[in-house]
Amino acid sequence: MTPARETLHALILDGQGGARSLSFEELERWQPEDGILWLHLDYTLDSTRQWLEQDSGLPELAIDALLAENTRPRAAILDEHLLLALRGVNTNPGADPEDMVSIRLCVGARLVVSTRKRRLMSVAKLLALFEQGEGPRSSAELVIRLSELLVERMGVTVEELEEQLSDLELDLLTQPGSEMRQAVRSLRRQTVTLRRYFAPQRDAFNQMLSERLSWFTTEMKLELREISDQLLRHIEDLDIIRERAAMAQEELASQQGEQLNQRMYVLSIISAVFLPLGFLTGLLGINVGGIPGADNDYAFLIFLLLLGLLVGGLLILFRRWSWL
Repeated sequence: MTPARETLHALILDGQGGARSLSFEELERWQPEDGILWLHLDYTLDSTRQWLEQDSGLPELAIDALLAENTRPRAAILDEHLLLALRGVNTNPGADPEDMVSIRLCVGARLVVSTRKRRLMSVAKLLALFEQGEGPRSSAELVIRLSELLVERMGVTVEELEEQLSDLELDLLTQPGSEMRQAVRSLRRQTVTLRRYFAPQRDAFNQMLSERLSWFTTEMKLELREISDQLLRHIEDLDIIRERAAMAQEELASQQGEQLNQRMYVLSIISAVFLPLGFLTGLLGINVGGIPGADNDYAFLIFLLLLGLLVGGLLILFRRWSWL
């Protein structure tokens, strides 16, 4: 078996929590009895595709799964191999969390082949655990640890969304406005998107729990069940965040409607005050004979005084009716 030279990493597990990187020449001589081998590849490279299709010796369905461009979380059994497609939150610098990163795995008792397109921080953390001597000791444990790290980072993202929503709720009564509405709308969109990606991942975990593999022990399944339950809690938290964000949007809409009603109320009061004034001024502005006070030098002042008294009377009347 001749792996591609562009292998992202090739590790042979020592069974004690550590791992050793293999050179290309050592990879060519690797045999299953030498230890559990983990190959991590970039499926976008032509050399990876060529090696998988011509030299890997993996089943055709497994090769297709490792090279698939678009996939959703799933788990399947193929000739004592576990085919996995998992997603992780994109925590790369400058990336949006809902832009999920996928990893595809074909796991056997002595060989693990994984492929990806973009860097996944959970894989980097797994490599760090190997360096510390605290990494997986078997291929089944490697699947468990990787799943645990993926779910753990999902939990961090959910906590960050909860903190953002809590801050928005605190500012809701003091800083309502278009920016606040946009922030709540964006947070709700992230929540809906993440939940849509998290739910199939739990289905994949449950599928693994229902399958039978000789190298996947009962203890490992118990750990996987705990990871699946933890992911379920994250999904439930996302549902709660979505509901809280919806309530925040409703509160913002209510505040906006209240402000609009208040402005319309003020305009209505102004209209009610000036309506009789406009009627009187329009009536006396008719250019016909017989207008009262046309020959009186004090008629204009008297008319202004009457208008003032009319305004005052209307204001007193509105206050008595509790309109002001």
